[in-house]
Amino acid sequence: MLIALAGLATSHPYADARGLGRHADLAVWEPDPERLRVFTDEHPRATVADSLADLLATRPDGVVLTVPGPQVPDALAAVLDTGAPVFVNKPAAATRAQLDAVDRLVTPVADRVMSASVLRFAPAFTAAGVDPAGILAVRATVRHDVGLWATGYNPWQDTPDEGGGTLVTMGVHGVELLVALLGPDVRLVGAAGSIRAYEGLRSEDTGVLAMRWANGVPGTVEVLGVSDTESYEVVVHRRDGSESILIEGGAAPARDLGYEGVIEAFLAMIKGAPSPVPWSQTRAILDVLVSAREASPPVPRTGTPTSWTGIPTF
Repeated sequence: MLIALAGLATSHPYADARGLGRHADLAVWEPDPERLRVFTDEHPRATVADSLADLLATRPDGVVLTVPGPQVPDALAAVLDTGAPVFVNKPAAATRAQLDAVDRLVTPVADRVMSASVLRFAPAFTAAGVDPAGILAVRATVRHDVGLWATGYNPWQDTPDEGGGTLVTMGVHGVELLVALLGPDVRLVGAAGSIRAYEGLRSEDTGVLAMRWANGVPGTVEVLGVSDTESYEVVVHRRDGSESILIEGGAAPARDLGYEGVIEAFLAMIKGAPSPVPWSQTRAILDVLVSAREASPPVPRTGTPTSWTGIPTF
């Protein structure tokens, strides 16, 4: 089995490759020489292609696509032409134009395209078994520091009209979990963002999204991009109390954050199974995020700059 890594624009395909490399041979294309070097140092036996066309000419059994947001539609079109199943690392779109282009491509072949936050596959979430009946309201809190962007790392992710900024790139985790619980019949009703610490950002480091499902259930997503820890929490409110689902990296982050679950799902797609994440849900998630981006113009800087050290994880 041969799996192609088409682009290494974020940290996610590096994690994907560690899981996929236990099951298949790897091929990779990435135009940035430093990103490619980091990958090949870890996977010296991987086949290296000089272009996306050359990568796809290897006739992979599956493709993991991770390119900057503005490049996704054209790259996805080329990948879909091969007939191979594809996993598009999140988010598959960050602007209305990107979403419309991706939606036109995916809708006719939705069974062989998956795009999702890995958290959907986290054991703490999948094992929770939340009954949607009787839910009054829901809330998701995303804690993931974005201070690295203020140093100039991956500027396209932090640029609202390219990668969507913090509301989109981090907000996707919270919106994904709530849509996985309550379904895709949802719309955005409000959004706001602010700079609380990282003055060098192009977007925000803190934000909130308000949503409402067609059955009347309201939901909120808190995005905390200023955080010493990484965690994701869903709180479900009912008449008799509230229940909480907490997702953290723990001793086995690849398992606990859902990366292993994504790999299992994608390998099943390569063997012929349809995507386990309905495109209707992914489309709804992206529409909420794009709408939030459109509703949140640049905000004045109000916090104090803070330095950041650590290992990129997004």
